Amino acid sequence: MDAFDNILVICIGNICRSPMAAALLTERYSDKHIESAGLSALIGHSADTTAIELMARHDIDISSHVTKQISETLVREADLILTMTTEQTKWIESRWPYCRGKTFRIGCWLHKDIIDPYQLDVGVFEISRQDIVDSLEQWNDKISDATPIQTSTLSECY
Repeated sequence: MDAFDNILVICIGNICRSPMAAALLTERYSDKHIESAGLSALIGHSADTTAIELMARHDIDISSHVTKQISETLVREADLILTMTTEQTKWIESRWPYCRGKTFRIGCWLHKDIIDPYQLDVGVFEISRQDIVDSLEQWNDKISDATPIQTSTLSECY
């Protein structure tokens, strides 16, 4: 069994960054269960139109995405929780302390947060998407490796 079979991706509204990141992860790891949610989700909405159009230009369809709120069930079931910012990681860990050690900023290896493109132009969406792609490259060996990650290896992400 792989170390991270159930991956949860988090942002604020679950309409821009986390749906893009979840779709990119799903494209890479079709054998894993990948979900996304928001800390303040617009529950039941679709992904942002600009995000849908941008991802379609990269041959990824997120048009069927439906937003959902983060929940204790989602975080408990997740083997790995990826957030867009340090603040989101801290929020999750303060609400569910047992998530410490499995909740990380997606851009931790690049020492960056993923900018929220909500209501901004397509150029900002592309920056966010590319930052997510670049960040996921850094996670590749950790997600695809069948052995659990040592906490000391991840300490630089805190």
